[in-house]
Amino acid sequence: MNPAELKIRERIARGVSARLEAMAADVEAARRCAGFLALPHNLDLGLELTWRTADRLWRWAGDTAADWNHYSKRTILSGVLAPAMTLRAFEGREAADASVARRIDDVMHFEKWKAGQDFDAPLRRTLDALGRLRYGRRPAADEA
Repeated sequence: MNPAELKIRERIARGVSARLEAMAADVEAARRCAGFLALPHNLDLGLELTWRTADRLWRWAGDTAADWNHYSKRTILSGVLAPAMTLRAFEGREAADASVARRIDDVMHFEKWKAGQDFDAPLRRTLDALGRLRYGRRPAADEA
């Protein structure tokens, strides 16, 4: 499969599915591993392994982000992967696939909402108010 031919959503879904299928090769080992990583003194190892998996999936999907987006993508995918892997080990493929599809839909809805927001507006309003206090008017673009 060539990931460049797929939409990013499909790339990630297929990557997660492949990871879950690789884990399913030995379900008993996956269950024991999940139990081991769930112990309090092993949580950091579990988080690191989940992060690395998310990072490899994004790299396979062609992600080249080098800004804050790099971290947010991996954090979000880690939040999808961990429950999906647990579901795959304990509930089966259908439950895991359904969970992944729902979470990816949730992420896409959030991204659509986020794209329509102007997060800089409160900062601009604050700077405008401060400019009016200092200069008695809105500062020109070269003064800000």
